[in-house]
Amino acid sequence: MGDERREDERVEVNLPVRWDGLSGSHDARLSDLSLGGCFVNTAGRVEKGDVISLKIRMPDGEWLELRGEVATFQEGIGFGLLFTFLTDEEQFALRQVIV
Repeated sequence: MGDERREDERVEVNLPVRWDGLSGSHDARLSDLSLGGCFVNTAGRVEKGDVISLKIRMPDGEWLELRGEVATFQEGIGFGLLFTFLTDEEQFALRQVIV
């Protein structure tokens, strides 16, 4: 994902995630995160435009469940996910990590 398309600053993270898509459930890791989206390191396959359910294990141990749309896919590496709708509570939780 090109930096010029990003509206929100991304920060490097290393957080465990679980995601569900058409190919099933997968354990993976986040490598970057912003209020607008994230990059999921995974060998699982997705297609651009797929809607994904993503659970992020936050630093406090709680799971934050979000939904998003696949923006990019790199086979064997992972995918970029755009958060399609965030509640105020979800935004607050994400801000705790990306500050």
